[in-house]
Amino acid sequence: MFLDRNLRKPSLSVGASLAAVIALAAIIFFSIVPARLTRGSSSSGNPPATARSVVSPQQLSATTIPETAAPVAPSASSKPVVVPGTAQYDVKKGDSVSSIVHRYLSSTSFMTGKELETELRKSNDIKGMWPKPGTLLVIPGFQAEPWVEKSVAVPKDFEVRAVYFTGIMAGSARGLDIIRRWRQAGGNAVVFDIKDSDGLLSIPFDHPLAPTAKNTPLRNLAKFTRFVHSQNMHAIARIAVFRDEHMAVHHPELTVRSRRSGEPWKENGKLVWTDPSHPEIWDYNIALARFAAESGADEIQFDYVRFPAEGEQKDAKFVYQTTHPEWKRADVIAHFLEKAHAQTQAKGVLLSLDVFGVMAWQRDVDLAHTGQDIPLMAKHCDILSPMIYPSHFFGMDGYALPGDAPEHFIGASMERFQKITVGSGVVLRPWLQAFGWKTRTYSPEYILTQVRVSKEHSGNGFLFWNANNDYSKPFTAMPEMAKTPGKFYRGDEVNGPPRAKVAEASKVSPAPVSPAPKDN
Repeated sequence: MFLDRNLRKPSLSVGASLAAVIALAAIIFFSIVPARLTRGSSSSGNPPATARSVVSPQQLSATTIPETAAPVAPSASSKPVVVPGTAQYDVKKGDSVSSIVHRYLSSTSFMTGKELETELRKSNDIKGMWPKPGTLLVIPGFQAEPWVEKSVAVPKDFEVRAVYFTGIMAGSARGLDIIRRWRQAGGNAVVFDIKDSDGLLSIPFDHPLAPTAKNTPLRNLAKFTRFVHSQNMHAIARIAVFRDEHMAVHHPELTVRSRRSGEPWKENGKLVWTDPSHPEIWDYNIALARFAAESGADEIQFDYVRFPAEGEQKDAKFVYQTTHPEWKRADVIAHFLEKAHAQTQAKGVLLSLDVFGVMAWQRDVDLAHTGQDIPLMAKHCDILSPMIYPSHFFGMDGYALPGDAPEHFIGASMERFQKITVGSGVVLRPWLQAFGWKTRTYSPEYILTQVRVSKEHSGNGFLFWNANNDYSKPFTAMPEMAKTPGKFYRGDEVNGPPRAKVAEASKVSPAPVSPAPKDN
């Protein structure tokens, strides 16, 4: 084959002409190859590249390019392809690994910051604490869509075997480890704070009356309830209702008023009580309960659903005394619960109430102060949880040390609660003492006695309370309970649908801490 005559030079030999042909062909070929590497080719079977795709170093090293071919650099706007289940973050000046973890944790499948940090470092080969600005990081375990978790319905007589967690503990690696260990020990439920009596929230909640704290322990409630459900456990969200220190301090217009001064009323010098009859307080707590149900909680538990029991009672003035002068305190509580129960029923979740253990005696003075009329309250909830801690029955039934008489006080309390709620259909599920306050005999045997006696007197399941979440004694007692089926519990289990799992949390053993009593 001869070249076009216009390209031939008379002075060139045949060999020189052939070399010229080969050189020209090389120039044409190598001007095309880099373009195909960067733009793609439909004839090669590769999809057309987008602005986010580049040639990887591995691809480039696998392609033989002669030294005479000029390398083609990717465009400055090119970025790596986003892999499903990840996100990308362009490091800014001042960003630390910790700040990036904090930014993304609630949107990933990881339950703790430590877990996300470990995977973030692994995915991006990060060594220090300060990634270089301009670095494009891959965020592992990312979920772009908002987390959605549905409640798992159980009947109200579902036999719960639960321990209580503060919001801080529930959202920690140690708390997650306790939850797993409790499941392995035979537990089937957890109670965790949404709002405690200080009024602070454990979760983000958009409401005009809600605290504005940005860093809540449970930054993604739906993710936490999904974790609980992944363990085949029942999730109980606890809300301290009318004792709300934050609300009392920051919204004094919603507190109990002093008749004498017109200022917010204090209980023994402390400003901690909102007005249990104020409509805005009702609406706020019901909205919070509804949000928890929509985020996957299976049961809402109201605590401090009462009036203040101490302080100068005659000086306390409440809204209902003007709007409904015919009501008593018990009527206020009943009307609130009627409204709240309608909302939880509409969401398909259970409503349980914590009540004083001493209310089983329904003494006039206790009823007049607290408003906890047990037969009336039983009409507007699914479960009553009397706090029958033996150590709290001060000076009753002739016992100088009631904390050392669990069999008597558990038995007597449950008998009385059963009698005054007969025919109501309410389930009795007691809070039991998991702390050594005011007792010399606290031990695994103490736990066994409480559970056994409660079951013998119409108790349906049990809740263990320890303010510091130290459940060493219940953990020791649970295997003993399992040895005698039916004696301590019948063994109900959650049978929910399979769920996508969240990432496994670090295995951290809980450190022993000093327990404290619950005083509500």
